[in-house]
Amino acid sequence: MIYHCQAVKRGAPSRPLLIGDMPFGSYEYRNVDIALQNAYRMVKEGGMDAVKFEGGTEARSRIVQHVVQGGIAVLGHVGLTPQAINVLGGFRAQGRTASRARSLLDEALRLQDAGAFAIVLECMPANVADVITRELEIPTIGIGAGGGTSGQVLVFHDLLGMSSHPHHEEFVPKFCKKYASVGIHINDGLAQFKKEVEEGSFPGREYSPYVMTKEEESSFNDLMARENKKEKSSRSGRDDEIVASNSETQEGSEQINIYGNK
Repeated sequence: MIYHCQAVKRGAPSRPLLIGDMPFGSYEYRNVDIALQNAYRMVKEGGMDAVKFEGGTEARSRIVQHVVQGGIAVLGHVGLTPQAINVLGGFRAQGRTASRARSLLDEALRLQDAGAFAIVLECMPANVADVITRELEIPTIGIGAGGGTSGQVLVFHDLLGMSSHPHHEEFVPKFCKKYASVGIHINDGLAQFKKEVEEGSFPGREYSPYVMTKEEESSFNDLMARENKKEKSSRSGRDDEIVASNSETQEGSEQINIYGNK
């Protein structure tokens, strides 16, 4: 993850806020110092301005508080938390019952009290996200959570349709609006490239732009002709030597029939 953070930092050095998503297994421990140490790495080595943690349990809020007190800004995340999909039973919407919706509000409030500067609300009913946004004093960023959040985010591969393909359309999240179908054009382009290479029409003269002058081309051809003639002559001499050597060997050696005397 640090490698990817460094790449983003190089590509967007003047962006006002870069947030690194803490990887699964880097912060969930009872020893909150582990989370702080890894968060420091994301900031110091990865070049991030802040880090993001998933979940809003009491244990998670203690981690967030410890990291914030250590001097690192933290973005919270409640609702569908992808790192915990095996516990949640898969990629399922959250907060669809009254009790679970209330739990999401409690988690968001807990993260706010721990010092988070904003919270991502993912895959929950719009009315639940509206209530959480109203109850919080910090901004919310919605993804599949309706239009009442403070801001919105989508995975750019999804919104640009970069994975668009007849076999993959069914996997696009329901909440994602596609603003383009880049993947279809990518697939068409690759298929056309393959076809033209196989039939020999690419690159052709149009895409072979580097040429020699007529004089240099003639000199090069003459040079190769002389070298080929010399190599052919040399090869012919070696062949004669091999034939002669084989004849001498056959004349001076006893013939043995390994399959008997016949």
